[in-house]
Amino acid sequence: MSFLPSTRLLLLVLAIAVLAMPAGTLPGFAAVWLVPLALVAVATLFDLAWSLRGMKMPGVSTPGVVRFAKDRPGFVTVRFSNPAGREMELRFALGLPGVFASGRPEIRVRLPADAARAQIDWPCTPSRRGRFRGVLACCETGSQLGLWRLRERTPLAGELRVYPNLFSERRQLAALFLDRGQFGAKLQRTVGRGREFEKLREYLPGDGFDEIHWKATAKRGHPVTKVFQAERTQEIHVVIDMSRLSGRLVTRDGITQTVLERYLTAALVLLLAAQKQGDRFGVIAYDDRVRVSLRAGSGAAHYAACREALHGLQPGEVTPDMAEVVRHVRQRLRQRALLFFLTDLGDPVLAEDFARHAPLLAKQHLALVSQLRGPGVAPLFTGAPAAAGDELYARLAGHMRWEEMRVLIRALKQSGITATVLDDETFAASLVTQYLQVKRRQAL
Repeated sequence: MSFLPSTRLLLLVLAIAVLAMPAGTLPGFAAVWLVPLALVAVATLFDLAWSLRGMKMPGVSTPGVVRFAKDRPGFVTVRFSNPAGREMELRFALGLPGVFASGRPEIRVRLPADAARAQIDWPCTPSRRGRFRGVLACCETGSQLGLWRLRERTPLAGELRVYPNLFSERRQLAALFLDRGQFGAKLQRTVGRGREFEKLREYLPGDGFDEIHWKATAKRGHPVTKVFQAERTQEIHVVIDMSRLSGRLVTRDGITQTVLERYLTAALVLLLAAQKQGDRFGVIAYDDRVRVSLRAGSGAAHYAACREALHGLQPGEVTPDMAEVVRHVRQRLRQRALLFFLTDLGDPVLAEDFARHAPLLAKQHLALVSQLRGPGVAPLFTGAPAAAGDELYARLAGHMRWEEMRVLIRALKQSGITATVLDDETFAASLVTQYLQVKRRQAL
């Protein structure tokens, strides 16, 4: 605990100094200011000793885990414990990590008499995703006689977790979840009769020969038809590239963030759609090796586990190892699954490595590759006319990159992999649309 003189003590010393100024020329009047000075000194020392021995700051604590959404206002609940039940007025401030902005530098907290506990909500807004510690509780109160201000800084053991902000996608996703069915998701009309066996029934005129169950027909002595239903539960995995290219910056609605930030937001939205549809879902994140791997599960608890596993990821500085990812997926996923790869294939070397190893997965799984459109990557004769020569050369470079991407997309399509280049504004909504189309066509 530290201490410093209060305003009351400074005013007393100032008053004594004013008395000492005229008495300095008259030695007989020295007692006019020496006696008050001695009394103030004794009272000051007594007040400090009494307060340090008898006073105790209230205990301050926060919840073990406080959750926020990036760029969304939230608050930290601060609890005060006052076992003595003594009335106390505090000058309180909460020291947060630098990524948290708070419009309240300090507040006055009054603990009433005979109140063992009290709490306040400290508002703040995080600007970066991840896990943060190092929260400090700073308390200041007056001494017994009010001549000193006592201060105490207490480190708190709580953890602040900042998750991706899914509210930024609500405008694009509102139409996809408008018509609600039994599970709160949009009703989807399936194409075809279904592929999952349901039951056997008696033959009816019009049934095809491919629908007849010949063994049951031979056993019962009359035609028996197989009945199929649409696949109700599918397995979906989102595979996220968190290597060096995921640290590229993109700007949306005036907010600059990394490509990995967009990947994580879109992945959580896609997993939420899978949860609404009743499918099993999991996540994989990799750079030069697999960093996160959660097996497919279902329900709100598994979605929370996926969110906990993804929210602390940061872009790496290494080159992705696609061979390691393919080995891991082939070893862990025995059942046919839908794989959403969120990666950047703008580097020709990385694109060649992906095109060499990914076809091994397409033999067993249904793979969809999605990447964000880079700045300026578009066909040459699109948009407004070029205003100057420099802009024309920039558009030529963008056209060449767009043509390279088209060649890669055609090469992956021949291997059974669907690759798309999506705009940043509709990235999450486009992923959900692709997922719902796969379910409607029963392509898995």
